Amino acid sequence: MKKQLNLFLFCLILIIPAFAQQPLLWKFSTAGGIHGAPAATDKVVYVGSNDMNLYALDKSTGRQLWKYTTAGAVRSTPAVAAGKVLFNSADGNIYAVDKKKGTLLWTFKTGGEQHYDTWDYYLSSPVAAGSALYAGSGDSSVYAIDIDSGKLRWRFKTGGVVHASPVVRNGKVFIGSYDGHFYVLDAQNGNLIWKFKTLGDPAFPKGEVQRAAYVDDDQVIFGSRDFYIYSLNTQTGKQKWNMKEKGSWVIATPTLHKGNLFVGTSDTHQFYSLDAATGKVNWVMPLNMRVYATALIIEDKLVFGCFNGRVYFADPATGKVIKTFQTDESKKNHALVYDDTDHIRKDFDMYGDNYLQAEKHILSLGSILSGPVAADGVLYFGDANGYFYALDMQKVAGK
Repeated sequence: MKKQLNLFLFCLILIIPAFAQQPLLWKFSTAGGIHGAPAATDKVVYVGSNDMNLYALDKSTGRQLWKYTTAGAVRSTPAVAAGKVLFNSADGNIYAVDKKKGTLLWTFKTGGEQHYDTWDYYLSSPVAAGSALYAGSGDSSVYAIDIDSGKLRWRFKTGGVVHASPVVRNGKVFIGSYDGHFYVLDAQNGNLIWKFKTLGDPAFPKGEVQRAAYVDDDQVIFGSRDFYIYSLNTQTGKQKWNMKEKGSWVIATPTLHKGNLFVGTSDTHQFYSLDAATGKVNWVMPLNMRVYATALIIEDKLVFGCFNGRVYFADPATGKVIKTFQTDESKKNHALVYDDTDHIRKDFDMYGDNYLQAEKHILSLGSILSGPVAADGVLYFGDANGYFYALDMQKVAGK
C-alpha cells in the first residue's frame, strides 16, 4: 500500500507542473460566434456575441457577472466610458448599459442595420471621446451621440454601409465606408473636412473600406477590398503611397510599431511588415488562411489571430514564428479544410458554388476575427464558435 501511495505521489508531482504551465487560464462559452474584440477594464472584460448578448466577465476567473440581451447579433467591440458600456447591435440600436449592473440606461435607434455580404463580419464599434459617442451604421450614416442622454448630436450620411469603426483624434473623426470613400469629419458638428476615394479594381470597383484605419498626426493607413493598402496625409487626405496586394482584400486594421506597419491579408493568406513611410516590404509571413484581426505588439512580440483558429506569436523584426496557440475546434475540425501537411485541401473550394458551406467549415475552426486584447499579462479573445479565451502571455510565448 505504501509503495502504491509513493507511486501515486510521484505521478502527481509530474502532472501538476505540466498543468501549471498551461497557457489557458479560463474559457467561457457563448451561444454564438464572437466577431468583435473585447474591452478590458480593471476587473471586468466585456464582449459581445452573435447570440445577441453583451457579456461582463470577471477578468481573473471568467465568471459571468451579467449579460444584456438585445434583438440582434452583437458584432462590435464595446466602449467603456462614464460608467457605461456602449455597443452596437445588429438590431439597429446602439445601447448604453450600466457597467456594474448591466441595466439599460438608454437606447439610440439608427436607421437600421443591413448585412452587406457573407464576409461582412463586423458592425461599427462605437468610440467614446469627451462627452460624445461616435459610431457608423448599416444605414450608411456616421453618428455622434451624447453619452449621458443618448440624444443625437449630428449625423453624416455616406453612400454605403458604414461598418468600419471610427478613430477620433484631435477633434476629427476618421472613418471609411462601403461606398469606397474614407471620410474625415469635424467631431463637433459632423462637417466634412476631406474625403478620399479608393482606386477600385475591376473585380471590386467600389473599393469598400471595411474596418478601422490606423491614424497618427502624420498619416492615415487603411486597407480596402480593391486589393490596396493606402497611406494618406492626415491633414489633407492626399495619398502618400499605396501598395497593391494583387488578388486579395486587405481588411485588417494596420498596426504601427517602430516605423513599421504590420497587417494581414485576406485571400493571399499572408502577413506583412511594411516600412510605414514608403510602403516598402520588410518581410512576408506565409499563412494558410485569412487574417482580418488587428495585430498587437506586446513584450516585443507580434501577436495576431487568424481564421485558421490560431493565435500567432512572432518576432516583429523578422516575421519568424515563435509559437502558436490553437483552439480545440481548430484541431478537431482541421480535416474539413486542411490536409495532413496543413495546406488547404485540393478539393476544398473556398469560393465555388458551395461557398457558404465552405465558409461554415472555415469558421468551425474557431476563426479568430478580432483581437486579441492584452491586459495585465493576459490575452483575451473570442472565436467564431462562441468561445472566449484568457491566455497567460508568458506561458504561451515566454518572456
